[in-house]
Amino acid sequence: MSMKARPDMRPDLRDDGGMTLDVTAFRLAAAWLRRRVRGSEALLILLAVVIGGAAGLLSVVQGAIARTIQHLLFALPSGQRLSATPAIPLPALLALPVGGVILALFSHAAKARARKMVDAVEANALHGGRMSWSDSLVISGQTIISNGFGASVGLEAAYAQLGGLVASIAGGWFKLRRADLRVLVGAGAGAAIAGAFGAPLAGAFYAFEIVIGAYTPAAIAPVAAASLSGVLVAQAFGAQPYIVHATVGEQVETHHYLIYAGLGAVAAVIGILLMRAVAEIETVSRRVPVRAALRPVLGGMLLVPLAWMTPQVLSAGHGALHIDLEYGVPLTILAAILVLKSAASIVSLAFGFRGGLFFASLFLGSLLGQLYAGGLGWFAGHSLVDPTNAALVGMAALAVAVVGGPMTMAMLVLEATHDFSLAGATIAAGLVSSTIVRETFGYSFSTWRLHLRGETIKSARDVGWVRTLTAGRMMRKVERATPARITIAEFRRLFPLGSTSRVVVIDDQDRYVGIVQTASAFAEGASPSDAVGTLAIHREQVLEPDAGIKAVMTAFDAAGADEMAIVAGDGRVLGILSESYVRRRYAEELDKSQRAMFRED
Repeated sequence: MSMKARPDMRPDLRDDGGMTLDVTAFRLAAAWLRRRVRGSEALLILLAVVIGGAAGLLSVVQGAIARTIQHLLFALPSGQRLSATPAIPLPALLALPVGGVILALFSHAAKARARKMVDAVEANALHGGRMSWSDSLVISGQTIISNGFGASVGLEAAYAQLGGLVASIAGGWFKLRRADLRVLVGAGAGAAIAGAFGAPLAGAFYAFEIVIGAYTPAAIAPVAAASLSGVLVAQAFGAQPYIVHATVGEQVETHHYLIYAGLGAVAAVIGILLMRAVAEIETVSRRVPVRAALRPVLGGMLLVPLAWMTPQVLSAGHGALHIDLEYGVPLTILAAILVLKSAASIVSLAFGFRGGLFFASLFLGSLLGQLYAGGLGWFAGHSLVDPTNAALVGMAALAVAVVGGPMTMAMLVLEATHDFSLAGATIAAGLVSSTIVRETFGYSFSTWRLHLRGETIKSARDVGWVRTLTAGRMMRKVERATPARITIAEFRRLFPLGSTSRVVVIDDQDRYVGIVQTASAFAEGASPSDAVGTLAIHREQVLEPDAGIKAVMTAFDAAGADEMAIVAGDGRVLGILSESYVRRRYAEELDKSQRAMFRED
């Protein structure tokens, strides 16, 4: 007698069991691999190499997309940079407002204005390196559209964003510690910049100075490995590096350092004016009776006359920088280009185009350096410094003022010229520029934009724990507060001396009234028949549950209190917090953060 196979017979059960075993084996293998990566510096470096290669490849892809859009829109010859084009017909420049329309549609489809998107710097400073893939893709898309349609912005923000994203996703999958994830995000962003510029040293220092916010021994190997990997992969895929290959005009002498320090000071002033101008014009643009989503269209229209006067204001300015360095352009024309390019970058960013000022500041700095050398020569009656050298130093000094990272820019010049003496002069100018900006302004362009949005960070240093350590998390809960209407005699009975030092009192609607010190109820002169609420102190000095630890310490200093109540918006008492406990927790967390920064596995 034959028997038909049923779905619940043993063969199918064996198949299901095999699949379950496969899933279990995969999970066990994944858990083992995570533990190995978390505990091995060599495997972390290997992971950084893979991430660096992916970041370099993504830089190549993003740059190729943007350049393809430019070549199609502006009918550029093969290999021609948009900003190096001698002239662009007026009808073709209408691509600028059209780009504003495309950007508005893309942002609307991605619901970009309905959320606060986090870049790599903010992610490392506040979120322990955690980045959103959807936000990062939106930022990349907006930047490619803006640059591809000719707006005066660079792609470096998109490069760093996706490079950091790859690292954040990989680090999240491996469940890396907070410090390791921050290093990996910096390595990914730095590798993307290294791949774009063909400059591994500049990319590595970009990771340290801009994204990680500190030089740490544990970060050197993974960051360096990622940057080298990014450059090698980008070159393997035929990337055209942004680095400026230049020949040093003259040997840098000792007295030149003082002259270049002066250039650093001038660059600092120009950088601050540029960053403030973006904020001021953005404020003005918001008052224009145009919907916020359509402001890029208006910005594109304003860019048309600037681009018609000189195409050098378009895009980031790679081609224009090469032209102005290689040919003896008159100082009056250089000055005009400096003004027009600055105006174009300000308009582009203030009216909603997405991008950064990384390469734009390099271009503007090269113009400033040539003008500085020419102006000194005119004043002295003879040349004091070589214009090409001054252009390279000015390029780095202005970029330091706007972007930050004096060593990043110095390494960029070193990798462009292979001249250590000029790199030394660049470091001197960059440090002067950086010091002046820090003392008088306090922000780089990325952190200045965050400041305008309400954030207070000034670098990528890890201050996220300060935000998460709130009054609500530190407080001691108050289960049952004491009515303020009870008499002092009854209070003495409920809380004899030595039972507690302070008591929170509330009114009949359970709203906060104040804090009563137990000793004050037993003090001579206290009438037993009076309501205990008459002894309450700190009636107005309260803490909100989401107040960060620094705000809490500031509130304690202002109130002169030993303990303060945490009160909800409706007046309900949630808990109580002592100043001594808050300061002890702050010291513990700060010490833990510093030890994690300098930890070496």
